This record gives sequence, C-alpha cells and structure tokens, in this order.
Amino acid sequence: MSGSSRESVGKKDAKLQRSEGRIPCVLYGGKEQYKFTADEKSFAQIVFTPDSYFIKLTIDGKIHDCILKDIQYHPVSDTILHADFIEFSMDKPLTMSVPVQFTGNAPGLIKGGQLIKKFRKLNVRALPGDMPESVVIDISNLDIDQKITIGELVQDKYTILEKPERYIIAIRATRVSATAEPGAEGGEKAK
Repeated sequence: MSGSSRESVGKKDAKLQRSEGRIPCVLYGGKEQYKFTADEKSFAQIVFTPDSYFIKLTIDGKIHDCILKDIQYHPVSDTILHADFIEFSMDKPLTMSVPVQFTGNAPGLIKGGQLIKKFRKLNVRALPGDMPESVVIDISNLDIDQKITIGELVQDKYTILEKPERYIIAIRATRVSATAEPGAEGGEKAK
C-alpha cells in the first residue's frame, strides 16, 4: 500500500482529498507520526475481508511495517472517511484482531443441536513473527450442551486477550435434538 504526505490538514483539505478518491490517514506508533492520504481502492483488499493483515506502507519512498488499527465510515453512505495505522517493530509484542476458524464435524450438530459462535475474531498478543493467521479450533468432539472456552485453547507463542472462562463456540439443544435422543422411539402418527 502506498500513501502521499499531506501538507495541509483540516476539514476542507480532508473533504477535497475524499472527493479525489483519496482517504486521509495517520500512521503512529513509531518514532514519528505521519499524516498522509491513500487511494480509496487500495483499502478494498484489507478492509472488506475477514482476514487480518500486516501492511507494508510506503510513504514518500520510506517503507513502514504497520497494521490497520481503526477506520471511520460515513454514517449514511458507508464510504471510508479516515484510517489509523500503527507502526510496529519485529522485536516488540503486538495486539491484533485475528479470525477464528472451526474444523471438524461436531456430533452435537449431527444430532440436531444448534451451533452458537460467540466470536468471529479474537484479540491476540504476540511478536509479529509469531502472530497466527487465524485461531483454529477443532469441534469434532463437541456434543449437545458442550462448549469450548478460551482457557481450553492451546496458546503456544501468543496470548488471547479475553477472559479464560468465556466460551467461543457451543452447541445448544433444540426441539429436534430432544426428540432424537438415543433410545427414544418415534411418537404415534397423528390421525
């Protein structure tokens, strides 16, 4: 992603930049703070996706390693108004929102239970080199009225910044699953 420094700042300049298809942005967290603009089309790859990305941002020929920290949208049109980036270094821990992926077939779903996903993304803290692309959770042992909590997950080189007792995914009993209990016979046909 590339950006151009902003000489003048303020509402009038920001409005002019947006009318030209450029988004006002700020990069902070490093030695200096940079105010710049970036092409609106370059945001499509990093905003409208469930994935999280490390970004190589080039401003006036200088490359910065950063992540997208915050983005502001217009309340009516949903166009991007402003973006904040945080610069990072490879030797300092970083906090990112990482997507959650589920693998396996849960027996509780096959029996008619309802799957409840509490998180789509988790805040994870790790060194940039150890940051996972996603937190993968195997649900192949999950039955009706069971859940997987944050504390049950293996966190090798990263830390999930949520309370350990909070659950990520659960399978709740439904009417269908209650009538399909093992050993339960089908009821009489209605006359």
